[in-house]
Amino acid sequence: MRPVLDSDLLRTFVAVAETGNFTRAAEKAGRTQSAVSMQMKKLEDMVGDNLFERGSRGVALTRRGGELIANARRIVSLLDETAASLVAPPLGGLVRIGIPAEYGRSILSRALGEFAKRHPRVEVTVRYAHSDSQVRALAAGELDLAVVFEWEGSSGGEVLMHDPTVWVTSTLHRMHED
Repeated sequence: MRPVLDSDLLRTFVAVAETGNFTRAAEKAGRTQSAVSMQMKKLEDMVGDNLFERGSRGVALTRRGGELIANARRIVSLLDETAASLVAPPLGGLVRIGIPAEYGRSILSRALGEFAKRHPRVEVTVRYAHSDSQVRALAAGELDLAVVFEWEGSSGGEVLMHDPTVWVTSTLHRMHED
């Protein structure tokens, strides 16, 4: 039978893993140290294995605890995000996006369709242009978001993906050698 994981246990597990100490985790979680110890004992019983190696300087994750921590963090983060979305006002207003034409059909149309379903009060305008003019428009405050190709260096923006460039030419001329 699969264990039914309690989000409160996972939240406490993450706190213990991040602090490396039951007492500091208890302070972070607003519980007593004994309550945190009991919760971790319950979680270890459910998992059927030790999640922490206990030592004089605190605790460290066991191999099994290391396997659980990534999913526990994702679950806690998703729960926090969901709770925040329940009290957040709906998004609204205008968002101006700049993007190279190469991505307009393949990526943007799907992304905007999904975005519009989730945020119907947001009006999105799209500007198709080359990367250098998109960067200038972003700097001038004419765009809120720009997707650009960066050939050299970095503008300091967030890298969304690495897209290898492929040049195709005819064998009848030598343009590719230039």
